[in-house]
Amino acid sequence: MISKPNRLYFIDAMRAWAILMMLQGHFVDGLLDNAFRDTSNFGYTLWLYFRGVTAPVFFTVSGFIFTFLLIKGEKSGFDNPRVTKGIKRGLQLIFIGYLLRLNFWGLFGGYIYDSFYYIDVLHCIGFSILGIVGLYVLTTKRKAFFPLLLITITLLLFIFEPTYKQWSHNYLPVSLANFLTKANGSVFTIFPWFGYATCGAFLSILFSKFKEAKYLYPVAISVSIVLGLSLIFGSSELFLALAKYTNIQLIADVFFNNYLFIRLGDVFLVFAIFMILRGLLTHPTLLKIGQSTLSIYVVHYIILYGSFIGLGLYYFLHHSLSPMAVIVGALFFMLVSTATALYYENHKIAIKTSIKTKRVQLFEPLDPWLLFASKLFKGYVIKLRTTTLKLFRLIKD
Repeated sequence: MISKPNRLYFIDAMRAWAILMMLQGHFVDGLLDNAFRDTSNFGYTLWLYFRGVTAPVFFTVSGFIFTFLLIKGEKSGFDNPRVTKGIKRGLQLIFIGYLLRLNFWGLFGGYIYDSFYYIDVLHCIGFSILGIVGLYVLTTKRKAFFPLLLITITLLLFIFEPTYKQWSHNYLPVSLANFLTKANGSVFTIFPWFGYATCGAFLSILFSKFKEAKYLYPVAISVSIVLGLSLIFGSSELFLALAKYTNIQLIADVFFNNYLFIRLGDVFLVFAIFMILRGLLTHPTLLKIGQSTLSIYVVHYIILYGSFIGLGLYYFLHHSLSPMAVIVGALFFMLVSTATALYYENHKIAIKTSIKTKRVQLFEPLDPWLLFASKLFKGYVIKLRTTTLKLFRLIKD
């Protein structure tokens, strides 16, 4: 955690806003009747646009906060404890991403559904964290290359997106190809979304470098507004002019589907708004929501999509609600998901202790037999019991 004097509260507020936007976005998109999906309706079009802002903000903020913590201490390379924590966090997100897509009924029947292999936001954020850690370690002896490499990757991934998005990667097993293509049903892919995470990481380095500057926020707000508006309203014209001048098809392709740079402009404007309002965004509950995004995501996924058993709101109400019902339902869904997750966060230690105790109690009736067996097998059974308990705790933690 960042110490309070240096904590960027507006980042926590942005994370809170992004996760709440994600909750209502998933609810409305999954349950609104198709008859009401009218792009000529201003309200629906406005909602659709802002829903498209959520993921870029979420990825950018994730890269920002992780890198801000990563470079905070004096130690570098593998001596930095944040490297190990980052690796564990990245792997944990990937594991949870797969776990949420697991269906126990199919598993008990000896079958794993294709949807288990679909890649979602948690997988991509997990790999983004691992990628940032890798770049950080590679540039340990040349620290100046770290921010340069981060912003270069963002630009390359955004510019070459029209090319690599067409690759189906048929030479890979579907479980691996899904990380790189949506052809098999993945919701997200590592590229180009890793580009938003590296952009956020780059911005965090700038904030870290100038965090003590007197005019940090006025300058940061002004630059964010200018960059945001320029990318939204000027990037397409820039690519069109470059395409005409260079006659390069790739640049023309970027112009025809310039959503990545436009969304990056949206991200900069969101940054500017939250920096402007930073003095008003310090309520403990709001900040707690921003610090509990993983728990909120897990709870909302289980309620909406029915992880493990497949019986969620999506199963019963898929594309069946009217606009009024979906608005009321989305608000209630956001409240229940957030309140449940915050309750877990506030009682996490007690809950973990209770679960740990129950796990140990499961083995206790077997202890006399285990002790007898251990004498025959030189203690290997007891070691297996101890190792199993440690594995349970590791997975839970």
